[in-house]
Amino acid sequence: MNKMEPISGAIITYNEENNIKECIESLYDICEEIIILDSFSTDKTKEIALSYPKVKFFQHEFDGHVEQKNRALQFCQNQWVISLDADERISPKLKEEILELKKNPEKMNQYNGFKIPRLTYHMGSFIYHSGWYPQRRYRLFKKDFAIWVGENPHDYIEIKGKGGKLKGDIIHYSFKDLSHQIDTINKFSSIVAFNRYYRNRTFSFWKCIYKPIIKFIEIYFFKLGFLDGFPGFTIAVASSFSTFLKNAKIYELHKQLIERPSNLRPDYKVQNHQSKSQHKKG
Repeated sequence: MNKMEPISGAIITYNEENNIKECIESLYDICEEIIILDSFSTDKTKEIALSYPKVKFFQHEFDGHVEQKNRALQFCQNQWVISLDADERISPKLKEEILELKKNPEKMNQYNGFKIPRLTYHMGSFIYHSGWYPQRRYRLFKKDFAIWVGENPHDYIEIKGKGGKLKGDIIHYSFKDLSHQIDTINKFSSIVAFNRYYRNRTFSFWKCIYKPIIKFIEIYFFKLGFLDGFPGFTIAVASSFSTFLKNAKIYELHKQLIERPSNLRPDYKVQNHQSKSQHKKG
């Protein structure tokens, strides 16, 4: 019988005491080790995580989603890694698929990564349209052939070489309620605006008018958000509002009303770019 291919789980955390238990347990039968890279949580995240023997817990200050997730890969001892956010879970079907792959290393190693669909639960139902599903991304991959990229906080894995697909879903419990969704939109739009401004993105009044309208039409009609009922309508409105906020917050930065959005973590740095002042000095 072939030896099973070992897998490391990778999770980044900050104050995830309400999520981390279920996240770890969904990975437990799949992974030989689970790496958690925490950015100095002040709740019980560490205590809960270390109650599981397979968990290896590390801490590093948070300087960006892409940066932190790439850093977490460095702690993984196995070549194959499956990466989850703390509010994500491995579905039973996906678990079965991965366990079958582990039993067949020759088949598994024909690929350098596998794209996995993600199914989000929001406002009392699973969202199958609105641009939220299937959202296939590489989540199971060989770390030597993979790197986290993207515009913070919207990160994704790129791989070198041949990729495959799995059918089972990652289940995403994104928001507790609408208030949580609004808080997340506010936080994420600050991150995007901050990075874009320091990459010399200028403010445009017209973008604040037409881009939110286009975003609503895209989500609700072209991406079939209307088939998701009222939650789909809410997603389209929220996406439109998020688009507006990203541009409006660039206005605040452009007019030097603020140096950085007030809800941005103090340790959050500009993503892989020099600041405008550094550019001017150069």
